[in-house]
Amino acid sequence: MAISREEVQHVARLAWLALSPEEIERFAGELDKILDAIGIVAELDLDGVQPTSHPLDLVNVWDDDVPRDSLPREDVLANAPLADGGLFKVPTWRQ
Repeated sequence: MAISREEVQHVARLAWLALSPEEIERFAGELDKILDAIGIVAELDLDGVQPTSHPLDLVNVWDDDVPRDSLPREDVLANAPLADGGLFKVPTWRQ
């Protein structure tokens, strides 16, 4: 199944990504390979195979929730490319 440039651009717009023409071509090829791999799995005879969410039985994998103080706002925003009034500032989407 070949992924078209338009489909890649549509997915990029849904994810709010701006892609260059070179990136669109590259991602189209990569998505083709992913869909081919999924197609191979879809061809397998899986009758009688129980669905699993994880290959190993896991018990108590989460730590207990413990309330604690939040990070200081200055620390959170320290690496933000843009901040304004103590908030993250993000660019608007332009088509």
